[in-house]
Amino acid sequence: MFTSSMFQSIKSALAKSETQNSSYRDIMKLEIGKTYTVRLLPNVNNPAKSFFQYFMHGWTSFATGEFVQALSLQTFGERDPISEERYKILRLGNEEDKKKAETVTRGEKWLVNAYVIDDPTNPDNNGTIKILRYGRQLAKIIDQAVNGDDADEFGPRIFDLSKEGCNLKIKVEKQQNFPTYVSSRFTSPSDLGLSESKINEIYGKVHDLERAVSSRSYDELVEMWQEHFLCKSAPAAVGAAAVKSVATAAPVAASVAAQPELLPNNSDSDDGDDDILDDETVQELLKGLE
Repeated sequence: MFTSSMFQSIKSALAKSETQNSSYRDIMKLEIGKTYTVRLLPNVNNPAKSFFQYFMHGWTSFATGEFVQALSLQTFGERDPISEERYKILRLGNEEDKKKAETVTRGEKWLVNAYVIDDPTNPDNNGTIKILRYGRQLAKIIDQAVNGDDADEFGPRIFDLSKEGCNLKIKVEKQQNFPTYVSSRFTSPSDLGLSESKINEIYGKVHDLERAVSSRSYDELVEMWQEHFLCKSAPAAVGAAAVKSVATAAPVAASVAAQPELLPNNSDSDDGDDDILDDETVQELLKGLE
């Protein structure tokens, strides 16, 4: 059963933006013009892992013309060659190279388990556990409910499956050619009609969020940069052992603080997966809109 002490662990983890690394098929697909109703789920066995925050690089390959993307190693507080090379070009490169580097975006996303109450896109998901993938707009709403001005009203209720719990209504509207989630909100407590045994069963079946995204090694990211940005043949491996000794030199927060201009304002996009993006999500990553 979900308890207040578990909520305190979740609250502390979210406030510190702790990051940790299911399948993309378990991620909810959200469409413009629809409203989805879910109740967020904690990881009762490890409350600090109830949320997973990660960063993604993406750009249109200068070698193939196809969109390429990869999980940033800064997600895990490690050195990331794509971030390093992009930052170096933006500081020291000529104007042509700078414009080229600006097309390489770095998006920030979060994952959380959710009990689906109403999914108008895939009704078969109703009554199941899915992964909600979201960006900064929904992150702000959730953070306000956990740590902010709305914490007194909602707080642990957003994770409670009993009649005291509060649903999250995700309203997906259109702003220009992109989805916006600013009208989403938590609602008053409501009864889902779940027995105590069913509630405990649901809490025990949450997805491992670290398995919902895949990552590449430092060497593989170097090869990706060489091939799809510099249009060169993949280089010899740079030596994972040598990289490993400095891989944990800086935490995510420090890396972000040192390179604030590398963080575009990314809109929330919860469609598709982290390995295969649809056209709408690709365009969003390229634009880097809030």
